[in-house]
Amino acid sequence: MHATVDAYERTHGIVVQRPRAHAVDRTRADLGARVLRFVRRGRWAALVLVFALFGCVTAAAGGSDEVRVLLHDGAGPLAVGPASATQQVTVEGDTLRVDGRDVGAQWVPDGQGPWRVGERVVRGRVVVRAASGRIQVLNRIDLESYVASTVGGEMATSWPAEALRAQAVATRTYVLHEAARRRGNDWDVSATATSQVYRGILAERDETRAAARATRGEVLTWEGEPILAVFHSTAGGRTATAGEVWGEDRPYLRVVDVEEEDAAPHTYWRVEFSSQDLMSILDAAGVEVGNLEGLSVTRRTRSGRVERLEIRGGTGRIELRGSGLRGLVSSLSLRSTLFDVRATPEGFAFVGSGFGHGVGMSQWGARALAERGVAYPRILARFYPGTRLERWSSRQIAVRDERAPAAAAGRAAGQ
Repeated sequence: MHATVDAYERTHGIVVQRPRAHAVDRTRADLGARVLRFVRRGRWAALVLVFALFGCVTAAAGGSDEVRVLLHDGAGPLAVGPASATQQVTVEGDTLRVDGRDVGAQWVPDGQGPWRVGERVVRGRVVVRAASGRIQVLNRIDLESYVASTVGGEMATSWPAEALRAQAVATRTYVLHEAARRRGNDWDVSATATSQVYRGILAERDETRAAARATRGEVLTWEGEPILAVFHSTAGGRTATAGEVWGEDRPYLRVVDVEEEDAAPHTYWRVEFSSQDLMSILDAAGVEVGNLEGLSVTRRTRSGRVERLEIRGGTGRIELRGSGLRGLVSSLSLRSTLFDVRATPEGFAFVGSGFGHGVGMSQWGARALAERGVAYPRILARFYPGTRLERWSSRQIAVRDERAPAAAAGRAAGQ
């Protein structure tokens, strides 16, 4: 990487920072030079001492760059164990049973990984615990293996390499941001779209491992800390700010025009309902206005997304916003809040664009840029303006990832 910032990077506000040698590398170099001097002088006793010191320094600097993932949180039963020999786990209150045998509130399976947890097969370590009648399974996995798997869970591996690399950096940055935010909690992220989709070994491919290797340690930062590197499928022409969606702005999550999504399956969409069906959905959501007469958008956000929706009926009118609006959008299975409402002979049509919350990187936008030959640092500059792309050593990651000890010598986790 180069420390200079070219015209594009100045335009989009990203700085690509040259990797810096960390303290351990310098210490090893110094010790190596001392060893040579001791050998030449025949000071073997001192040489032994130097090797002992070298080992201590290396061990002290090793740290941990593991990710704590909540794999499962449900009532069970669940198959858990080495991939070739799983056992049936059930729960009664705060007690686990493994193949019918009580094992207490927490259980660490014997053997060597990879581990099967339901449909997933994962690397690292797993711990199972009871939590008020539910089975929680937690996976402690090294960061780069997590990235290689999650890229495959979030993006098609047939996409261009530069898009996969952009996804790898976003994935790594997001989990480090969450690890810092949730320090003191029992896990960093869940394995679902609530955080990032992590399917374990089955989602790894040569392409995803290559993307993780090519970007190893690279993190997007703002004022020296990992950013909230959120992403979504399709922006629908323009990304949203964090404030529009979650009520709190971030300086690097801005409105960005995206003109390269025409190939995306959800760039444009239309969902129709009869008046009767829509009334039933509204009633179930607690929106009661009598016989439905009309719907209209009364206010939009800076990116054009619906901020307030008025629903009119025979007994009154209700204006939905915030969580009420998001709940209705979910109930209607609309792909985004970037839509308009039109009357039809049978009822109403929601005509919209985009798929997902619309904040941060558009994955289909990233694909289009990559197909045009744009390198991943510039793709990231487009969607996260003003951030820095830095390469962190394992030591830097471990220092920022220090936590209070978790149950079972750090092997267990829980939110």
